[in-house]
Amino acid sequence: MSAAVTFDFAGQQFHMLADRALFWPRHGALIVADLHLEKASWYAALGQPLPPYDSHDTLDRLAALAAETGARAIWCLGDSFHDRDAAERIVPAVAERLFGQAATARLLWIAGNHDGLTGGAWGGEVAEELIVDGIVFRHQSLAHEVRPEISGHFHPKLRLRIRGRPVSRPCFAGDNRRLILPAFGSLTGGLSAEDRGIATNFSGAYQAMLVARGRLLRFPCGNGTAVDATASRAVAAE
Repeated sequence: MSAAVTFDFAGQQFHMLADRALFWPRHGALIVADLHLEKASWYAALGQPLPPYDSHDTLDRLAALAAETGARAIWCLGDSFHDRDAAERIVPAVAERLFGQAATARLLWIAGNHDGLTGGAWGGEVAEELIVDGIVFRHQSLAHEVRPEISGHFHPKLRLRIRGRPVSRPCFAGDNRRLILPAFGSLTGGLSAEDRGIATNFSGAYQAMLVARGRLLRFPCGNGTAVDATASRAVAAE
């Protein structure tokens, strides 16, 4: 399996995967957020041509993780498509891949603020949110939510300076009640895990987390705690 570590959240055991995803063995669910499929074609429509391979690369990685984990379900936590007109630009080969993936694992699309899920569910189901074993799965975290919550939207990234060199890696941001997933899409930017836009989702200190060299690395956010040098070197080596 792709590099993964066991991670406990809300009384449940998950596998945190190095490739920006969660796997929930109890339900056989592979959980990802912010695929932003067809982002390159969106740029091309604006006169900024990019190689049209981002959707295929994202789906390659998704299919590989689904096969490695033996996922029976794939939960996509919103912004799976880059914009509401993506269905009009999607090429048949990408559409066929989505239908094919839905045929091998139950595909659930949580609605996001970008995608609109126009053009149908591509063989899957659509929902505003999902509640399983008391955990709420949605696209964007809600400040008033008191239940355990897993979401996406913010594309958190861990940003460090190591020996004077900037290092940036997609990461999870979370505490014991909320978990924000990194963007899974191959052509996505990111927001510093300590940015106010992310910090305001937590009532106090939280952590930036990622898997590197077979370890779950945790970096404190929101409380001014010094960053562990050994963990920083592990991130830089990835």
